Amino acid sequence: MPDQPRTDALIRARHLGVRLGGEPILNHVDLNVYPGQIVTLIGPNGAGKSTLIKALLGIHRVTSGELWRKPGLKIGYMPQKTHIEDSLPLTVDRLMTLTHRARRTEITEALKLTNVPHLIDRPVQQLSGGEFQRVMLARALLKQPDVLVLDEPVQGVDFNGEIELYRLIQRIRDDRGCAIVMVSHDLHLVMAATDEVVCLNHHVCCTGTPESVAQAPEFTQLFGHRHADALAFYSHEHDHEHSLAELGGHSHD
Repeated sequence: MPDQPRTDALIRARHLGVRLGGEPILNHVDLNVYPGQIVTLIGPNGAGKSTLIKALLGIHRVTSGELWRKPGLKIGYMPQKTHIEDSLPLTVDRLMTLTHRARRTEITEALKLTNVPHLIDRPVQQLSGGEFQRVMLARALLKQPDVLVLDEPVQGVDFNGEIELYRLIQRIRDDRGCAIVMVSHDLHLVMAATDEVVCLNHHVCCTGTPESVAQAPEFTQLFGHRHADALAFYSHEHDHEHSLAELGGHSHD
């Protein structure tokens, strides 16, 4: 018997297209996001990964195809880049409530989820790269989202911090049962913690489990055999605690 199609999707895109400034950025993109699933978007620079994220959020208008979100769906969003002026007096507590009203107890609970409740009164400018990303992740969790959307969540974090953040993201999924849609350039590290990989280059080049994407000729064509071999290695070794760090480094596209 063939597998029955799932009917519990939180987000569905069918033949989705987006044009920005008259230029086609995405064409014929199909995507499903289910509860408890981690979906990782990969692809070369300029492939449309952040554009797809913003289309799912409703920031960019879908110009062709269909986009469906479950009614009442709550989405938490961690943007790719957040620049805070050095001269702006801003504590973590205030940053957490710039766009979403919350009590201090709620803020503390969200910061506990990312292991940084002690930073609540710290000026944002004094945070390390890893601390700032954990605060921004906690901020995305404030709404208790059904879907957590993360655009390059380990940006500006050192190698060991990246490993810790990816493990934290996986733990949040496990504990809260939310879906996670994540853009990443860290092909080696993220694959051990993802359920489905969607490889974009203005359209969906290939999609599936890390193992299947590692073997796809479209993936090798985009990233080369070295990335495919490393991706396959991490997929095979993902049950081992040491597997995330065995290569001792990573690469960005």
